Amino acid sequence: VQLQASGGGLVQNGGSLSLSCAASGRTFSNYNMGWFRQAPGKEREFVAAISWNRGSTYYADSVKGRFTISRDNVKNTMLLQMNSLKPEDTAVYYCAASGSAFGPTSPRREMYAYWGQGTQVTVSS
Repeated sequence: VQLQASGGGLVQNGGSLSLSCAASGRTFSNYNMGWFRQAPGKEREFVAAISWNRGSTYYADSVKGRFTISRDNVKNTMLLQMNSLKPEDTAVYYCAASGSAFGPTSPRREMYAYWGQGTQVTVSS
């Protein structure tokens, strides 16, 4: 499976960005999807996840109320709408797909077997 993340860029404090992840190579609609991010010198951390049937979503406390995850199982894409961005949101953002079909949605990195190449998000203060 291939994942291609896009949409990153430079934005001012309080601004908005929308990230997109395009998937190919398997039945996208059967798998949970997630966004993670990694800032310089820090470990990769969970941002948001969405279940295979869009029935549930999960967010890290740090982004709850500001970010919205969604997916289109017809277009095989996943989106992350990021509003009220802060300088501490600066990181490389990665999209990921779970390793098993129809499983429970999880914020745990080890539950995701497939990763995109990452897209840089920089929020200036």
